[in-house]
Amino acid sequence: MSMKKTTILAVIATLLMTMTACRHHYEVASVERSRILIDSRWDAQPDAQAAQFLTPYKHDVDSVLGPIVGHVARSMKADRPESELSNLLPDILMWAAQFYDEEPVFAIYNTGGIRADLTRGAVTYGDVLDIAPFENKIAFMTLKGSDLLELFQQIAARGGEGVSSAVRMVITKDGKLVSVTLNGEEIDADNDYRLATIDYLAGGTDGMTAFTKGRDLKAPQEVSNNTRFIIMDYFRAMEKEGKLVDAKIEGRITVKE
Repeated sequence: MSMKKTTILAVIATLLMTMTACRHHYEVASVERSRILIDSRWDAQPDAQAAQFLTPYKHDVDSVLGPIVGHVARSMKADRPESELSNLLPDILMWAAQFYDEEPVFAIYNTGGIRADLTRGAVTYGDVLDIAPFENKIAFMTLKGSDLLELFQQIAARGGEGVSSAVRMVITKDGKLVSVTLNGEEIDADNDYRLATIDYLAGGTDGMTAFTKGRDLKAPQEVSNNTRFIIMDYFRAMEKEGKLVDAKIEGRITVKE
């Protein structure tokens, strides 16, 4: 088990023990939320009591989350307008399209749906689960060129999203679309374009309502189509070929100065 996961489980265990100690006459006065970054800082002073509490469960958790599925050549994170990890995931959707008898022109993966980074070296099942913890599944649809341009305008308004290698976008700092091409060609408003994404976005969420204008939707709902399993399949395929998984920032989305 990685130190990060051990720390998370320790925090949960501490909360459970605290809740058990509470008396019934307490009432909730208010609820607040904040995001706590779980990193190596939390390993400086290990909680011996929490570690002892978790020991009986460690083997079972390690057996599920610990197996290595592949290796990455560099550390990767998800960020806007473009990043290594937000480039990699839509490229993986493009790779997976062959198994669905699909030939999309490009793919989109929402940056907000990428919930963890990758660290250079071995990648485990648990690492992929951290990245894609939701039940999102791969989906394909066709958009008319005019609707696709609307979609790219919405992506620009969000400051960028994960797009596959065919895309070259230029946007402004205030979220306006300056230009976009697919495989070096401008988008024809009257043509149809097949794309790959996830079923969550296909419903028009995350401010990308143009997805709702899509036609010929294919969104298989079997568990095996979950993005986490597709990502793991990709890593395993690269591992079998002796390849390190890699992705770089290459100008898919740039901000006009």
